[in-house]
Amino acid sequence: MPAITVENLSKSYLVGHNTAQTERYTALRDVLARNARNLARKTRDMFQGRAIVQGDEVEEFWALKDVSFEVKRGETLGIIGRNGAGKSTLLKVLSRITEPTKGRITIRGRVASLLEVGTGFHPELTGRENMFLNGAILGMTRAEIRRRFDEIVAFAEVERFLDTPVKRYSSGMYVRLAFAVAAHLEPEILIVDEVLAVGDVAFQQKCLGKMSSVAKQGRTVLFVSHNMPAITQLCDHGILLDRGTVHQSGLAKNVVSSYLSRIQALNPSSTFPRKNGTPVQYVAVSVKDNADVVSSVIADTQGFTIEFDVAVYEVVANIYFGLVLVNSEGLDILFADSRDHERAIADKLKPGRYRYRLQFPPIFRPDKYSINVGIADAATLRRLEFVDFACTFEVAQSGNIQRTSFRSGLINLRLTWNSGIVKQW
Repeated sequence: MPAITVENLSKSYLVGHNTAQTERYTALRDVLARNARNLARKTRDMFQGRAIVQGDEVEEFWALKDVSFEVKRGETLGIIGRNGAGKSTLLKVLSRITEPTKGRITIRGRVASLLEVGTGFHPELTGRENMFLNGAILGMTRAEIRRRFDEIVAFAEVERFLDTPVKRYSSGMYVRLAFAVAAHLEPEILIVDEVLAVGDVAFQQKCLGKMSSVAKQGRTVLFVSHNMPAITQLCDHGILLDRGTVHQSGLAKNVVSSYLSRIQALNPSSTFPRKNGTPVQYVAVSVKDNADVVSSVIADTQGFTIEFDVAVYEVVANIYFGLVLVNSEGLDILFADSRDHERAIADKLKPGRYRYRLQFPPIFRPDKYSINVGIADAATLRRLEFVDFACTFEVAQSGNIQRTSFRSGLINLRLTWNSGIVKQW
């Protein structure tokens, strides 16, 4: 009998649009008529128990549409797709955080969810108190929690701060403790979103190892990630979501391969429309060759430049920009972080459009590469924006085939070889 059965699941949201902002001229009678219509609509929605949405016009947006699949007991399912595909919405519905609009879900077993930093934690309680609270929420007895207590503390590495309110924890400490509690309190079903991206590399590997161990114990794991090697390493099967629908399902390696082949069509330049309600966002990303021309193909003997424009709509402070270069197999080859700069280039930004340029030497082997970009709060590490596969380009082998034909590895670095005799026999 399957651990999870999802049948024709759909989830819709109401999105408000303010048409008055797009009109060049508005008469007083139009304003009065619009306000009267809005008041009547909101009153009707209130009496019908619907959400009250701000705006002159209301659009129904389907985050999920007729999604169906099964997850067997002990199976590890990877859920992938571009931003906005419906991955997080699906996990929230499965975790019973939000109700589906249509469809049916059958879950057989106790569920533990880790969807964002500090899920289920009360900020005023200490780490120790939150461990017992989370265990009780999961249906564990006090004796069961005590039995796993030392193991959880050792995994989370927060022993010195157990009696400190978690509101004083760093985001990394939050994640370590939240994951440790969720993974060690023996849920039949473990649901994990991309939250592990907040932790350091060693912690991410530790978590992947723990999830693999949980799966081998016969428990079910649902894992959402943009890290394709982690999906293929951990998951048996995969689901590819596209605009709220299941585009493909099957073996994890086949689904990942199909996903990467779809998104890696060469696109060396992208622009993005303004997003309402965001103080800062990417508006353009491009790849340029040595002649400073946008190019989809770069010779492996030439360097290149990644250029991105950021729009700031209100004063922002203490943010940083990040960039990840991903190869055709989904491996993160390189991470660039504006905090590495000798001065904080984004301590405080006033409204305007800013341009940043990163120059790369000719060290990359021939392959197709994708660029992911993000913006985060430097204090909390909270992600403000993330654009995966903002651009794609190819590093092509140069004409000298003999020189490069036997080169392998992730980078194409040519080193200077200094030699000298130490002792002659």
